[in-house]
Amino acid sequence: MKKLILSLAAGCMLTTGYSQQIPQKEVARIINTLAADDMQGRQSGTPGSDKAAAFISDEFKKAGLLPLPGEQSYLQRFSYYGLHTTSTAMTVNGTAKDWPVVAVGPSRHIQLRRDTATCTEMRAGNPDELRAALGKRKSLQKNMIVWLAPSLSGYIANLEGSISSRMYASEQAVPADTAKWQMVLVLEKEPLTAQDNWSVEQTRSVRAQEFTNVAGMIKGESKPDEYVIYSGHYDHLGILPAEAGDSIANGADDDASGTTAVIMLANYFKKKHPARSLIFVAFTAEEMGGYGSSYFSGHMDPAKVVAMFNIEMIGKESKFGKNSAFITGFEKSDFGTILQKNLAGSEFRFYPDPYPEQNLFYRSDNANLAKVGVPAHTISTTQIDKDQFYHTVKDEVSTLDIKNITDIIKAIAVSSGTIVNGTSTPTRIVPVER
Repeated sequence: MKKLILSLAAGCMLTTGYSQQIPQKEVARIINTLAADDMQGRQSGTPGSDKAAAFISDEFKKAGLLPLPGEQSYLQRFSYYGLHTTSTAMTVNGTAKDWPVVAVGPSRHIQLRRDTATCTEMRAGNPDELRAALGKRKSLQKNMIVWLAPSLSGYIANLEGSISSRMYASEQAVPADTAKWQMVLVLEKEPLTAQDNWSVEQTRSVRAQEFTNVAGMIKGESKPDEYVIYSGHYDHLGILPAEAGDSIANGADDDASGTTAVIMLANYFKKKHPARSLIFVAFTAEEMGGYGSSYFSGHMDPAKVVAMFNIEMIGKESKFGKNSAFITGFEKSDFGTILQKNLAGSEFRFYPDPYPEQNLFYRSDNANLAKVGVPAHTISTTQIDKDQFYHTVKDEVSTLDIKNITDIIKAIAVSSGTIVNGTSTPTRIVPVER
């Protein structure tokens, strides 16, 4: 039986051999396709997201991957349940208005009116003020209405899909309406004065929303019941307010870069006869709350998952310079130490997460498996404290360093070699009590 051999000197990592196996031209082709305008920002549940899923599925087919056990294709379809608006009535001085209304939280029937004794009013004229207003939703002392400036109209669809209500794995799990205080966001299409009387009423009911992960695998030759996962999320924010005529949040770095890495690694390892089984998965709905990885992790036996390489935002140089990336939750297992050892003698370095205050370990798709004990970590280069393109329409391929992305993919391929071939097994992460 042919074994996966990756224990050759890591110093050869960026030689012609690896360049041929992980060609920069292919990296550019894939990331340009995923981040193209015709993907419309890949927001979950949209035609753009479906188009991206079909493209990734086709790439997995070309790589020769197998569907996951129990699946008929690479498309892992599932539903989550949340509240959906069934009726809305907005009036100003008794006149009906078609102003968008977004409820925040679990309320199924919302009824607010201008009454300072029971309702607080705020205004948000820019994204920072909107974030500040949303930050108050867990500490309400009375009802609150937040008037959004017309310039924030492009955020409405994303707000409805992300903060309107949590989603649950079953209809029965959606909690009853027990909220004492209610918050709504309303797009103020016309300026209101202190003399204007307004009222908002909205009814919501439970509805299923369909999602699709894209996943394939290579069956291990000697340890087929032990799994190593390579993942990234292919969804993004869709359409945002236009800047200089551009309204598409292309998500080139976040996370077309990571999804590209997953596809390239699938092609690379398909030729290596791994000892352990390898799963390659592009998650949906990360931006909405990690629903794709939540569903996926719920259908995996965590005891059989040896490690998870989640890849998120590797498109730019890290704060440590070129030929470097960082690993979130570095101290929680010896996963990172193994990767560092496998790269000894090379020009590439993995570092611990330099942004612990950002809580990045629990902000990506690795978290759902890490919580149940899997050594699941995210590899990234993003300078999250200063990235001006993060979650904007300016996250375009033109802002990325394709060679840097290619070098990181090569480093992941080499550094994971002993885990893939069964000679290294990372220590487990302490599970989170539920």
